[in-house]
Amino acid sequence: MFRLPDPAPIAEFEAVDRARFEAEIRPLGRPAVLRGVARHWPAVARARHSDEAILRYIADLAVDGPVDVVVAPPKVKGRLSYERDLSGLNFLRGRSSLGNFLNRLLHDRDTARPHALALQSAAVPQLLPGFMEANPLALPPAVAIPRIWIGNALCVAIHADLSENIAVNVAGRRRFTLFPPEAMDKLYVGPVEFTPAGPLTSLVDLTAPDLDRFPAFADAMAMALVAGLEPGDALYLPFYWWHHVQSLDAVNVLINYWWVDAPREKVANPLDAAMQAMLTMARLPPDQRRVLEVMLRYYVLQEGLPPAAHIPEPARGALAEIGDARLTGLRGLPDDNHGIQDTRTPIG
Repeated sequence: MFRLPDPAPIAEFEAVDRARFEAEIRPLGRPAVLRGVARHWPAVARARHSDEAILRYIADLAVDGPVDVVVAPPKVKGRLSYERDLSGLNFLRGRSSLGNFLNRLLHDRDTARPHALALQSAAVPQLLPGFMEANPLALPPAVAIPRIWIGNALCVAIHADLSENIAVNVAGRRRFTLFPPEAMDKLYVGPVEFTPAGPLTSLVDLTAPDLDRFPAFADAMAMALVAGLEPGDALYLPFYWWHHVQSLDAVNVLINYWWVDAPREKVANPLDAAMQAMLTMARLPPDQRRVLEVMLRYYVLQEGLPPAAHIPEPARGALAEIGDARLTGLRGLPDDNHGIQDTRTPIG
């Protein structure tokens, strides 16, 4: 039986403050485990005490009102993704009171095959006023809006975000398996217009990969990195690193901080541009695509001389700074729950 390569460990750092993060870790452009960076959080102390304690802490801070949740039947074994034939998703979205959701998590702890349950990517300032003041993290830039994930034992399929991210593990244990951007062609990415949650998502089940259907995934695993997080640990994910997230316990809480360096209001969605390029360039003959690659490297990647430096500012046109009105015209899709724009459309 063929054995997949074991992922290499992600580099680990301790005693990380903002200065060290910016000077030593972030410039590497590589994932990093930040051990114990949130061990001082009251929320982490509650989580280490008991499941009941952390969920009570969250409930006491929460604003009244329904929350968005996802539910999947026991047969999916906690893996939130597509149906095998891509006719839809293997989970349902709905609304619940936070109290009922948290009570269900506790109720299902001893169930052998529970439903998969998750509150995904709720904005912390709106849902839990006062949480970030009581549980501060100085590492991410001020533009990073913290979002909370609460659930039971789940697997979030391999996907990539158009942002940087610091993921703080508050409760339960998590296992992250990461792939560099260069592994994309070996991950068998699903439909661009129809995704489980906005970001492009792999069809491969990392916990039980079908190598007959996805043979190149073995090469992706040779590039993979892995880390396990305990309460109080965090993981830094650079821009567009692919990641599979497995929460291992019956009660799990994670806080994500997503951000991009350029102000979001000044940047059109890169996926929109990629889709335009696919529609206009991908079906051209190979020799023409190679010529256009030169153009993209010049204008987009700007690997040579600055393309606008020799043009007076009033005449720069598309090479000038993009104003708000023009940017609005470029945006064709609504924002998803990361602040990255959503490409989901119903099918079937």
